[in-house]
Amino acid sequence: MAEPTKTFWQRHPGFDVYSLFWLVLFLILAALGRFYLPLFLPAAVVLVYLLIRLFSKNQQKRQVENARFIALFRSIFRWFRGRKVLQTDKEYYYFKCPTCGQSMRLPRGLGKVEITCRSCASRFETKS
Repeated sequence: MAEPTKTFWQRHPGFDVYSLFWLVLFLILAALGRFYLPLFLPAAVVLVYLLIRLFSKNQQKRQVENARFIALFRSIFRWFRGRKVLQTDKEYYYFKCPTCGQSMRLPRGLGKVEITCRSCASRFETKS
């Protein structure tokens, strides 16, 4: 009995981060579908997609999907984390070059300062 189960899961990719995302989405839609009936159909569609994905034999395609999802998620979290650092840093003032968009920082409390961008060599004034 254990041998067929073992070979079954060797042929199927199983549960990964992308599958977890679809499971959480299904649970949210199903919970909301109890109160608002039109959300129940999208929940069923998500569940069918999740099951098809779990039992698919094309492991390479599922791994590529998972890698793309992780890359997207990582970049989104990195962006939010960067915004938090910019807002909570008490020692430095962060800004971008108006010409090229290069991020720079200055110590706070210097007043009005003329800056030369290291990337494009444009000069501009800013407060710190």
